[in-house]
Parts: sequence; C-alpha cells; structure tokens
Amino acid sequence: MSRARVALIAALALGAIAIFWLLFAVLPGWYGRGRNRPASASAPAAAAAPGRKIKAALFYVAEDGTRLTRVEREVAFGETPAAQAQQILEAQLAPVAEPLVSAVPPDTKLRAVFISDRGEAFIDLSREIVAGHSGGSTNELLTIYTLVDTLCANLPAIHSVQLLVEGKQVETLAGHVDLRHPLENNMALVE
Repeated sequence: MSRARVALIAALALGAIAIFWLLFAVLPGWYGRGRNRPASASAPAAAAAPGRKIKAALFYVAEDGTRLTRVEREVAFGETPAAQAQQILEAQLAPVAEPLVSAVPPDTKLRAVFISDRGEAFIDLSREIVAGHSGGSTNELLTIYTLVDTLCANLPAIHSVQLLVEGKQVETLAGHVDLRHPLENNMALVE
C-alpha cells in the first residue's frame, strides 16, 4: 500500500474519531432525543398552564378495602403529555380527606415522570412508597394499580406504566407483584 493511501486512511480515521468525540463528549444529549428514548417531564415552572384545569379520574380504596373506586377531580392542565401526567400523579399522591382512603403510602413523592414514544410511562417515586407500605398482596395490588390505572385512564397515549423507586427498577413493593416490567391497566380492580 502506498504512503499516500495510508496517510489518507489515517486522516479519515482521525476525522471519524474527532466527529464521534464532538457529538458524544462535547455535545452530549443530542442523541437522547431519538424515537425510542423517553421524553422527560417538563420543568415545574412550565408544567401547568395557570388557572386552566381538566377533569381527571383518580383512584382510591373502596369501602370494602379490596377494590378501587374512581373519583373525578379537577387537576391543573399540563402543556405536554409528561407535564399532564405529572399533574395527575401529584393530585393522586396528595393527601385526601375522609371518607376517601389513598392506597399509596403517605409522604410518597413523585420524583419524575417519563413517557416514551411507544406509550410506556416511567414513574419515579420516593422511597416512602416501599418504606411506608402496609404489606399484603391486596394492598400492594391496590397501590400499584392506583398509579397505573390513573395514568392509563386519563392519558390514552399511555399503554403501560413502569414503577421506579429512587430512580431504580425494583422487583416488588411488598413481595407480591413483579415490577420488573411495565404493567398495563387493570380496571378489573375498580368497582
């Protein structure tokens, strides 16, 4: 091979490395906006239009303690699907007055919401969802499907929900329901 050809190949290789370095090291994040990447929630300041509200279905423990009951509430309007999901989940996690009973442990906070282009929502919750959980298979099902059904019932673009705790995937909340994969809604638990 001639020296000119070796020099040309070396120059092309260095150019490719320089472009790769520029795109992935100097300008990180440009590739994260792709088709199958999650779209993150909007910044809190831009999450809700001032004064504008929507009606949302929220879910609470039914009187018999084994099912969920649907309650319509006004919730702040979010400009994007992720912002709307955030508003709905924050309303669902807010303390409620009797006779309503929340299936979600008190002090559980929403850390983030992400929605993929494929209709999968990722809900990142604070550790209180596990630490404050009362246990039992029925209670665990009600907690999980309160969150899953709330998003699926209110946002038709969401087909399944993956629960995360402190930014990490968990196997279960209380030992009964496998949370390693996104879950679809389950309206069979709703009276």
